[in-house]
Amino acid sequence: MTPTPAHSNLAGEWHEARLLYPLYVALAREFVIDMPSAGDLEAGIETPPQESVEHAREWFQDMDQRIQVHQLRQFLQTTSLITDEALRSLLVHHLHKSPPADADRDKVDFLLVQYFSHCAPSRLEDNDVDMEYVAQVLEPVLGNVDLTVPDWLKPLEELIQAANRCQSLNELLTSSILDKGRKLKVTAAKNYYQAVAMVGFTRFSFLMRRVFFRLMHQDLNAILDGLRLLEQRGVSTLDCRRAQFGADEPTVRLRMICQSWKVMFHAEYSSGQPLRMLVDLRSVVDSALTRSAKGKTGTGSRAHAAAAGNHGSSTSAAEFEVSGSSSQDEQA
Repeated sequence: MTPTPAHSNLAGEWHEARLLYPLYVALAREFVIDMPSAGDLEAGIETPPQESVEHAREWFQDMDQRIQVHQLRQFLQTTSLITDEALRSLLVHHLHKSPPADADRDKVDFLLVQYFSHCAPSRLEDNDVDMEYVAQVLEPVLGNVDLTVPDWLKPLEELIQAANRCQSLNELLTSSILDKGRKLKVTAAKNYYQAVAMVGFTRFSFLMRRVFFRLMHQDLNAILDGLRLLEQRGVSTLDCRRAQFGADEPTVRLRMICQSWKVMFHAEYSSGQPLRMLVDLRSVVDSALTRSAKGKTGTGSRAHAAAAGNHGSSTSAAEFEVSGSSSQDEQA
């Protein structure tokens, strides 16, 4: 089935426009986006003439071109303005772009996962996130979905299983799992908008988020545990140049940084550079633990982890980008 049809009457379209307008205003304010005049939308008119509805339609088209995917992602994951109805309207609005550009697909892809996450119970088990359940949650926007999975979409299940076998964030980021999911989405072209495909990609991205955060917190805890053990062995500083810190970085400061990362990484939109630093710091601490256990830490007050070589990947994938700029984020 195709997504729920857009409003065929002006009153319905105006209702949706008034619902979305505060979100767009807040988003433009947060990212200092030059916002054109919105006419009767700004004035809060309840029953506008047809020309006002048409002007609003053009206004949203203009704003959609100005708003980048990473900005939409960051805003929706931090704003208190979002409601089930507003999120549904925003998703339906982007689903009916014609013809959709790559950026529109990426926004739809993110919004589908965000809508599912918003509606699904917080204690939902991974095993319960099957195609049937995802389709049920997305039914208000996609309608009744035929869940016959086409052959080209079936690799998603293999990628999910591979991700579940990853033991560290670095293993996930260097496994090409996220890149393969992204490539499958891009090569799908217009087939991405098949309802069953949107259900499949929503399930994939939702489960990838869960794997990502599980491994991220696992790495943070491993670093903190490792730092405590090193301190018990008399190690007070580490050579952390590999992780873009100092050559004599105090372990006490590293523990404070990891605690702050636990807060910062709570948001999926976290920029790539801190993720890279997290992966490399895990490598530094693991190397220092190995060296100290073998009695090769020199004076015992300092552990120098190998700074040469790169650990991890600079490949970007979804919210989980490892390279530098968050403005280059791509949805997995």
